[in-house]
Parts: sequence; C-alpha cells; structure tokens
Amino acid sequence: MKKTADKIFSQEELANKVKYWQNEGLKVVFSNGCFDILHLGHIDYLEKARFKGDKLVIGLNADSSVKEIKGENRPINNEFARARMLSALEFVDGVTLFSEDTPLRLIELLVPNILVKGSDYLAENIVGAKVVLKNGGTVETIDLVDGFSTTNLINKIKGNEI
Repeated sequence: MKKTADKIFSQEELANKVKYWQNEGLKVVFSNGCFDILHLGHIDYLEKARFKGDKLVIGLNADSSVKEIKGENRPINNEFARARMLSALEFVDGVTLFSEDTPLRLIELLVPNILVKGSDYLAENIVGAKVVLKNGGTVETIDLVDGFSTTNLINKIKGNEI
C-alpha cells in the first residue's frame, strides 16, 4: 500500500507524472482549491471529477494564498495537513501546492486533458480554460452538493449556523 505522502509532489514532479500518464494514453483531470476542512461536498466533487478521466491531480492553494482569498483566520488546517488528507483519497492520484492567486501557471505547466471546477463557475471564466482548450482538452463543471461548504461548517461550529 502506498503512503499518502507518496502522492504529494513538487510542481515539476507532478508535471513529469502527468506527461508520463498522457504518454501512456491516460486522460488527466485537474482541479484546484483550498480544501480547508474536507467535507462531503469536497468528496462528492472530487470523486465525480476523477470519473471524467483516468487520473485526478489537484492544485492545492498554499497557506499564503488561502489567507489571501479567505481571510486572516484561514486556513484552519495547514497546507501539509490538507495535502495529506487529499492524498489519502483513493481517487486522487497527485497533489501539488501553488501559492499564486490563481492556478494558471500550474495549469500551463501540467497541461491536463480535462479541467474541472464546480458549477458555480461558468466554463468560459475558469482560470486555465484557454490553455486546456488550446491543447485539445476539455473544460467541465460539476454540480456541487447543496449545503456543504467549509464556511458553513465553520459557522455551524461557532454556533452561527446559516
């Protein structure tokens, strides 16, 4: 059995893995996010993403970018913990961190076959869509599970249920 840490890669290592898989004829799916407190919404979304291709890789926002996006009190779990939790999922094949505001540079490096985000995004507005489409790939959205978000969970824990 593989250790969960064996699925966490530097960006360059993951780019080499993606190229290897693609050379083997496999379709690589890419998604990204903060995944601060793993919940059913994340599991459902990532599992559906994986079934769109043969391998699923995740660009995980580093702590600095989560703080930038979500505010000073986030992330709840640090990047190492979040990467380990994601890599423990059977349907996740690789995780790498990025610290930029968007995953564009990472998508340009990996050039996945399929780019996936939640249906709260319009396909044409998804960061990296042009790169993937230009290289013959597809951009898809996945319906999210209603009522599940990290913000909702945090509010519920604080007793400020929405």
